[in-house]
Amino acid sequence: MRRFILGSIVAAVIGLLLAGAGYWAYWNFYSRFQPVTISRNPAEVQRLLDEASWVSDGSGGQPLYIVTYRDSASGHRYLRDEAPKLKAAGVETRFILFARPDADGASRSTTAERATVAELWLSRDWPLYERWMATPSGSWTAAGLPQADGNLARSAVVEAGRRFDEQLSRMLRASGVKISYPLILWRDRDGFLKACGCADSRAWAFIRDDVGAPDRLGGPTGAVPPLDEDQAAPEDGTPAMPYPDLPTIPPMNAPPNGPAAAPPAQVQNPTPAPTRPAAPSARPSSRAAPTPTQQEDTTFY
Repeated sequence: MRRFILGSIVAAVIGLLLAGAGYWAYWNFYSRFQPVTISRNPAEVQRLLDEASWVSDGSGGQPLYIVTYRDSASGHRYLRDEAPKLKAAGVETRFILFARPDADGASRSTTAERATVAELWLSRDWPLYERWMATPSGSWTAAGLPQADGNLARSAVVEAGRRFDEQLSRMLRASGVKISYPLILWRDRDGFLKACGCADSRAWAFIRDDVGAPDRLGGPTGAVPPLDEDQAAPEDGTPAMPYPDLPTIPPMNAPPNGPAAAPPAQVQNPTPAPTRPAAPSARPSSRAAPTPTQQEDTTFY
């Protein structure tokens, strides 16, 4: 009885450990990367997004908002790897940039970054955004742009971007969103507003599933498309030259510069063998034996 009780306790402990390990694995590898449906004040969150000065290529389609700052490594990876897939699915990516506030007296943004953020919020210049993202952060000087520092109006625009990020983060935390950048918001197929702190790339697949974006773009590498006959013809309408007749290529095992092969021997018709005469159809009849006769005695003198 005692052994049975000890075995039951050990089995129960092992079962609890396995259940806990399974739940932890589910949470660690899947659940914690799922997007969060905005359950508190979704209309206020949407209004805040609509009032922000986002930039876009103007392609139209279902909007998807990406809130980030210039030096976010995850934001750059998302722009490089996921934005083309979203565009292929008819999604319009709207970028909202802000300059991070100072922390402990240390500035976390540069003068050129603040000037560019102010210009983007005021003009929504998409080519400017593309040039900014294509240039390394240390090489960007914001040449030709008015400085935000020392400019009361443009400094207020930079501060407005920071207040937008603070207010949005506070509202999303109330719904259980863990804030990390890029911070992405969109509506799923049922129209519910969702949000994701998508610093980890394992969360990106959930967004693609919601908006119907492909996991990969293009066909297999190295495939050569077939050439169309119309494309093969010259543009001026000149008919294509015929392909010349070339001699037959000798086999690979033929010796180079070897003697010419002997001509094939003439085939002679074989002499027909003499035919054997056919046997007579009937054997000749045999003669009858002579009948013996008796002669008279004759006397000789």
